[in-house]
Amino acid sequence: MGTYINIGNAGFQSARNGEYVDKSGLIAVVNETLYSKRRFGCVTRCRRFGKLMAAEMLCAYYDQSCDSRGLFTDLEIADAPSFEKHLNKYPVIYLDMSDFVTRFKDDIIVKQIDNRLKADIQKVYPDVPLMDDDDLMDLLVRIVEAKGQQFFFIIDEWDAICREFKAGTKAMDEYVDWLRRLFKGGRSSDVFAGAYMTGILPIKKYKTESALNNFLEYSMVEPRKMAQFFGFTKEEVKSLAQKYDMDYSELEKWYDGYQIGDELSMFNPNSVMQAVDVGRCSSFWAATGAFDAVAHYIQMNYEGLKDDIIQIHRELATGKGFADIVLIPRKNVDSPAIVLELKVNKDADTAINQILRKQYPAKVAQYTSDLLLVGINYDRDTKQHTCRIMTHGACPRDMNKTLTRLLKV
Repeated sequence: MGTYINIGNAGFQSARNGEYVDKSGLIAVVNETLYSKRRFGCVTRCRRFGKLMAAEMLCAYYDQSCDSRGLFTDLEIADAPSFEKHLNKYPVIYLDMSDFVTRFKDDIIVKQIDNRLKADIQKVYPDVPLMDDDDLMDLLVRIVEAKGQQFFFIIDEWDAICREFKAGTKAMDEYVDWLRRLFKGGRSSDVFAGAYMTGILPIKKYKTESALNNFLEYSMVEPRKMAQFFGFTKEEVKSLAQKYDMDYSELEKWYDGYQIGDELSMFNPNSVMQAVDVGRCSSFWAATGAFDAVAHYIQMNYEGLKDDIIQIHRELATGKGFADIVLIPRKNVDSPAIVLELKVNKDADTAINQILRKQYPAKVAQYTSDLLLVGINYDRDTKQHTCRIMTHGACPRDMNKTLTRLLKV
């Protein structure tokens, strides 16, 4: 057992020792891609959506240095035709990129990654020579030629360097070149039966060309066949609620906030598991990291991220203009949406009339038919605000609660 190669199945074993929701069907999807043009896959999804557990599961399944049959025989994958064909059949390289960004700086990080992988892999293959000027790919090519066996490469948090260093820095340039050398070179298909990368950010174009356009990307927007493995389905959460004597409707209100591909109701797995563990619902996901970290990535405007966030509700425009603020209620929350228009040195009625004249509610109706129209005017001379609130197709009882909250604000 090494540090980066043939690390065994301990990670997935710990998951099976606790409450485990069966996501082993993911293995069959990956098996379909092995040795094909689709052998390189990158799964990008939000933090706390099970990326690490999926990577550890794949490591346990493919790793030839351990016997993982007992971990899978009672799971969905055991019934798949490809289960026996690939079970514990490959030398697996497992790399968590976040381990390096906290230890090494710009000028040495990629060299450290390459050198440490070479040293660890050569311990497993001591009879394969390592030349002084060999990089990792040189060594892997020589091993495959000598042993006739291809590798499976798993990189968790592949984008950790991208999140830490800006484009154009030495670390980013060298890292992109290193990835290209491994996965986009002439010998890549000879060396790897498959590769599986996880991260938050998508595979991107770097400078004037696509860095890794041969990777098949599975994202929360376009998950392909992996949608059901990106979170917990409604049926899985109902089963957990019954097992732990919890109110499913309450779990649904808190955590059913995602539509991923054809899966219309997907739950945040980390939040659901914490809720059943402590026996109550709370904002567990928000507590897993500081907003400052999210704000940092937004400000970096990676692949236009900041622009996309700013533009999200501009898509609510009807073609006659844009509302100043639109607040959409969470999924499964029985509250109205709010369309708010702000004016200066006019009056609140003018703001409300603009909302109606420009038909702002028409686009919001796709989310809910219950609306509050809010017009606010600020008078620079008197320093006073005036406000008019108008209901639009909503239940008066619900409006009273919402109006009370709004007026307090």
